[in-house]
Amino acid sequence: MKKVGIIVGREQSFPEALIRRINERGAGDVTAEYVKLGGIRHDDPPRYDLVIDRISHEVPFYRAFMKRAALEGAIVINNPFWWSADDKFFNYSLATKLGVAIPKTVLLPQKGYIQGVTTESLRNLEFPLDWQGIVDYVGMPAIIKPFDGGGWKNVSRVNSLEELWHVYDQTGTLCMTLQEFIEFDQFVRCYCIGGEEVMIMPYDPRKPYLSGEQYLHNPNYLTPELAERVTNDVRTLCRALGYDLNTVEFAIKDGVPYAIDFMNPAPDAELISVGEFYHNWVTNAVVDFVFKRLAEPRAATNRYRWDALLNSGSVQEASAPETALAAVASAAEQAARTIIPEPVREIGADIAAGVGALMSDAANAVSGIVEAVSQSPTETKEDTKQTRNASSTKRSTAGKKPTASRKKKPETEL
Repeated sequence: MKKVGIIVGREQSFPEALIRRINERGAGDVTAEYVKLGGIRHDDPPRYDLVIDRISHEVPFYRAFMKRAALEGAIVINNPFWWSADDKFFNYSLATKLGVAIPKTVLLPQKGYIQGVTTESLRNLEFPLDWQGIVDYVGMPAIIKPFDGGGWKNVSRVNSLEELWHVYDQTGTLCMTLQEFIEFDQFVRCYCIGGEEVMIMPYDPRKPYLSGEQYLHNPNYLTPELAERVTNDVRTLCRALGYDLNTVEFAIKDGVPYAIDFMNPAPDAELISVGEFYHNWVTNAVVDFVFKRLAEPRAATNRYRWDALLNSGSVQEASAPETALAAVASAAEQAARTIIPEPVREIGADIAAGVGALMSDAANAVSGIVEAVSQSPTETKEDTKQTRNASSTKRSTAGKKPTASRKKKPETEL
């Protein structure tokens, strides 16, 4: 008998549907259940053949369990090692190399830093930051959002340099990106299961969550040519990143699909949110994928290195050059996340420890991905401006309330 474990957050209908359908189809040979965890020993015996992860991006304890489960031979959906190392800025950079149209993006130095980081710790940063050069490159309006965030948290639209300073002053220790913004003609969110099965969902991010108006079931929403291009772009991105379950969002302007978000490894599939059709589709697709993975022979060994994750056999096999070349880059201007965002809120965020070091290893492996996916990828060369450090004097925390002025350039907390 094989066991499937599911770790979930607040969602209800999707994990319950997965457990029910896996148990029905497994007929006793494959069983599914919610994982229950307490103190975990480093030498505990394996408990599951496959684990579906829906919440470890918010609970580090779960992420540590997932890594150990993978070490003991369990299949984990999605790969906890790569999920820990990944971020949206890396995704955008990789997408450019793969020929997928993306928004102009600038990674910004943090506004504040954890205790112990001093001026000496930031000597590699330039000062002052070239805010005008950044805005000239990205354009206005623009979207400012965390480089590794999700769930629409801490995302804002800014319409001027002064508004950008005001929002940036409130971001604390979050590392942010600034992206170009467009008013879309069409918008789609696409499920991708196993790097192969794609469902294009017409989606309106301007509608309230759970309003019943965000998702539409319209198979003819896109022209056949545009639907084919979107499908190819989705597969190219998800195969290169190695996500078994993911969603990719496209803002479509003048017939060009711009990939604006594709780091969603625990995508919404709740019945009350996405509707019955899409809920049933993704549930059935995930159940099919679970049984497919359980039936596959296990690899004799796994290499837990970031370059191995980026160049794993499954990614190489799935990312044939003819598939990647179907993702045609656009010559039109790239666009940013097209949403009506919530104001930035100062809330806590667990940013993956050691991302800087991990990204160094990942960067060394990018050329391997690109070579495996496309023989001659087209890189768009942009005349980017160098950023300068926005750090200055440390503000007092002894009861003094920090202020943010629209007239004054932001200063970095040291």
